[in-house]
Amino acid sequence: MTDVEGPAYVPGHGLLEGRTAVITAAAGAGIGGATARRFLEEGARVLISDTHERRLGECEAELARRFGGAVAAAVCDVTDETQVRALFDSARRLHGRLDIVVNNAGLGGTAALVDMGDEQWSKVLDVTLNGTFRCTRAALRSMRETGGGVIVNNASVIGWRAQAGQAHYAAAKAGVMALTRCAAIEAAEYGVRVNAVSPSIAMHPHLVRVTSPELLEDLTAREAFGRYAQPWEVANVIVFLASGYSSYMTGEVVSVSSQHA
Repeated sequence: MTDVEGPAYVPGHGLLEGRTAVITAAAGAGIGGATARRFLEEGARVLISDTHERRLGECEAELARRFGGAVAAAVCDVTDETQVRALFDSARRLHGRLDIVVNNAGLGGTAALVDMGDEQWSKVLDVTLNGTFRCTRAALRSMRETGGGVIVNNASVIGWRAQAGQAHYAAAKAGVMALTRCAAIEAAEYGVRVNAVSPSIAMHPHLVRVTSPELLEDLTAREAFGRYAQPWEVANVIVFLASGYSSYMTGEVVSVSSQHA
């Protein structure tokens, strides 16, 4: 796979000082974990969640060594409404209010549509689209009470572009984009902004495990920079959308990609 040196890591500038955030699927080295680190570096207090209890605990301990009490963790399966409600109740108990929610939880996989079973289709949509819906609804209910906030959803360029074997994931991510736009219109009266990022390819260990080397090589070759993104590069755009620098943006899906047109 092409190995082109990427940019230097961008230090924090206090863009989220004093803000409180919930980030789903934040354990590990992917976009969620990178977003948690960037938020903490920018001064936010963060509640991370994931379905994997051991990995979540390890991530919390690692972040706490650097950021102390600014980070907490709660196990949450976004397909379970009871757990989603508990997650957002925990955020309010910890911090009194909720300023930012990053809906990062998603599930992929590769399967030809002609061979795909209903269960395989439904599982991807339940995590990726329905989970984003459940967390967005919970966030809006909280933010409506306190007056204002920001929601950032994680979509994908595959919501715009066709790729064989990805019908379920593409449909789910296109749904996240549509949900983002509609939620933004409804949330405006509460002073809440709702936007999404749409990454092309950000490399992390989980992606390597579920994607063939040939497909990763092909996807990377499509990028103008000749390399994949680092998860923190996507997280930087999430920081921007969560910060005051994007105060007039809502209902937008921002492509985080260097793919050729």
